[in-house]
Amino acid sequence: MSTAPFVRLHPEDNIAVAARKVPEATSFSFTGTTELSTVEPIDMGHKVALRTIDAGQPIKKFGQTIGFASAPISAGSWVHVHNVTAGELSLDYAFCSEIPAPPTPIEGRTFMGYRRPDGRAATRNYIGIISTVNCSATASKYAAQKFDTALLEQFPNVDGVVPLVHKGGCAFQFGGEDHKQLTRTLSGFARHPNIAAYIVLGLGCETAQASFLMENGGLIQLGGSSQLPTKAPLVMNIQEQGGVAKTVNRTVAAIRELLPEVNKVQRVPIPVSEIMLGLECGGSDGNSGTTANPALGYCSDLLVAHGGTAILSEVTEIYGGEHLLTRRSVSRDVGEALLERIRWWIEYTAKFGERIDINPSVGNKKGGLTTIYEKSLGAIAKGGTTALRAVYKYAEPVTEKGFVVMDTPGYDPASVTGMVAGGANVCCFTTGRGSCFGCKPVPTIKIATNSPMYNRMVDDMDINAGRILDGATIEEVGREIFDEVVAVASGKQTKSEAQGIGDEEFCPWTYGPIT
Repeated sequence: MSTAPFVRLHPEDNIAVAARKVPEATSFSFTGTTELSTVEPIDMGHKVALRTIDAGQPIKKFGQTIGFASAPISAGSWVHVHNVTAGELSLDYAFCSEIPAPPTPIEGRTFMGYRRPDGRAATRNYIGIISTVNCSATASKYAAQKFDTALLEQFPNVDGVVPLVHKGGCAFQFGGEDHKQLTRTLSGFARHPNIAAYIVLGLGCETAQASFLMENGGLIQLGGSSQLPTKAPLVMNIQEQGGVAKTVNRTVAAIRELLPEVNKVQRVPIPVSEIMLGLECGGSDGNSGTTANPALGYCSDLLVAHGGTAILSEVTEIYGGEHLLTRRSVSRDVGEALLERIRWWIEYTAKFGERIDINPSVGNKKGGLTTIYEKSLGAIAKGGTTALRAVYKYAEPVTEKGFVVMDTPGYDPASVTGMVAGGANVCCFTTGRGSCFGCKPVPTIKIATNSPMYNRMVDDMDINAGRILDGATIEEVGREIFDEVVAVASGKQTKSEAQGIGDEEFCPWTYGPIT
């Protein structure tokens, strides 16, 4: 077990990260440096100066600039928001200059999943209630709650009934960008392989009409659905049904009719290449970029080598590190697509008098993250080291194999919702502060960045990447994560699933004006 108080991530770094809570006057050193001593206590995940840093000089972590000293910093001092400012970066995008060679293909490994009639691979088997608007959310929840869950015991292959409710669906432009984006999101969930059958519930007078969703979302109203060829999805409006109670009763009756058909599926061996992994980090800390995120990146590389897909999201948390992705983009167009999204976010936040660099959050700062650049560089590590092959809009269907980016906000529920709508059938969520998250109908694996939080929240965390601070390698933990992804895709319950978490996290992103 390692007892080193600090970790230096790159030879060019002028800071190191505390592997545990380090008292004042603790001596430490690294290869090529003289012995240093802390001049004040340094909390786990926070940074210590390895040499004197003059005001205005860059702060280096991961071998990259994460900010600039706002005041002189002496060696052994705590480096954080009180003496660091983000400042402006001058990045060299160097498009396609560092495209890595494709990983050596790995073949033969399978997971036990559900094969849908149209060929797609599912990791879970749910019935969904798709609410078009907030006004039908209560009816959707009532139907799920009123449904006799004990009945599911007779249908062991059915994971449950999930009401997909949200706070929007009206007061935006009919056919406008927000309407199209909501349609992509709702239809992405309705078509998701983990949703075996669905029911659409609307109010009747909303902007996001059920008929618009069915016609423009690629859903089949007549002649059967891709999941259940003999069943047409039930589409209802509360106003036409005669109120909430009648709508709920009809929905419950429809679910009862669907259960025998949905239950017919059996898990079968499916190539790991058909796993689409959503990558998310939330409640990050200073060790996210040291332990969990690079370990998840190693898992991502393994999945890509198996022919699968890894989706990096949260473009606002790529900002400041985008040059690392443009360099490994497979084409100039892919790199430019990422920069276009960065520029969009800069302009979007400016409209509200804000900046894209308002991150990190309060909890992030308590965990040791100082600037958005530091947070972004750590977050990007989740994407591993393979070539960036495509950039997708929010909730857009992901069709490319390999490592890709989806444009989502940094807000975790909205971000994961977009990736699931795009097709992710397993998610991995790294956290340093202890985010508790699930997103039905897709299982979410939680990965702790440090051992104290893992031990404190063991009922919520699936994997402890904090072992890396005690001497385990990134590769060891990365393989552990990969094996867990395969096991969970095969039906193993995650900690969030065991607690029933995931009904409240469906959160379509709306970015336009609500009138």
